[in-house]
Amino acid sequence: MRIVFAGTPAVAIPSLEAVAARHEVVAVVTREDAPLGRKRVLTPSPVAEAAERLGLPVVKANRLGEDVTARIAALRPDLGVVVAYGGLVREPLLSLPRLGWVNLHFSLLPRWRGAAPVQRAVIAGDTETGAAVFHLVPELDAGDVYAELRRPIGQDETAGELLGALADEGATLLADTVDALSAGTAAATPQTGEVTLAPKLALDDARLDLTEPAERVYARLRGVTPEPGAFVLLEGERFKVLAARRTDDEEPLPPGAVELRGKRVLAGTGTAPLELVTVQPAGRRAMPAADWMRGIASSAATASTAGSTGVVFA
Repeated sequence: MRIVFAGTPAVAIPSLEAVAARHEVVAVVTREDAPLGRKRVLTPSPVAEAAERLGLPVVKANRLGEDVTARIAALRPDLGVVVAYGGLVREPLLSLPRLGWVNLHFSLLPRWRGAAPVQRAVIAGDTETGAAVFHLVPELDAGDVYAELRRPIGQDETAGELLGALADEGATLLADTVDALSAGTAAATPQTGEVTLAPKLALDDARLDLTEPAERVYARLRGVTPEPGAFVLLEGERFKVLAARRTDDEEPLPPGAVELRGKRVLAGTGTAPLELVTVQPAGRRAMPAADWMRGIASSAATASTAGSTGVVFA
């Protein structure tokens, strides 16, 4: 079939490659180049770079308006495919391809409709998730489902790790669905069950509340890793927690109190402490938590602060 593919981040690349290996991708729609890094250099999206590598024509647009619709109409596509494009497909573009549009979504619909399904699933403590290929309709992530896959969420798996796995597994699911649509054998079923929403994460979603039980703190940390990145406040500034581990054999600490026990840096929560593995103090590079702790142990600036090490997170 003649396919228009819309996607932007790296997680969409496996799907683009899988679909392009089986069908004719007549255009790849992706968001416009964005300024990245400290020097704010305009940089193509990961999907744009992948499309160039595959020799596919690219349409860069942050909004699928009249101009983009006209360009796509001229290509006479049989099907539109969306994987994390970052914008809405509205009429008349929605009905333009002969078979409409399908979307690969990284959740078991109707649970976690929205922009951050993997992150929200991990934060909520879900033990299972998956991916679904559904027929795109005007209502958010509400179309009938053609196919889905299920997988457990690992106890220590971060959102980034889980999303990477689903991107690879979902690419095959998507390509198989496109094949079935081409053959006329695809069948979709309505979504059933409770609808939950997964809005895009804000910075406040990444702040750890150390008064909560350890399992909830750890779930949130994993759910916001690598983006936007978990943090606490230390002396009013953001202190990033890049990696941590659960502890089952340590005595409790007051919520927010930090202690060096042997070679382990522990932070108190509402229940058991968490072991800090990798941290990034404000204005500094990422480092092992033990190195950071040793570096402040003799600091007079923190010697008078309450807590067994002189450090308390807020």
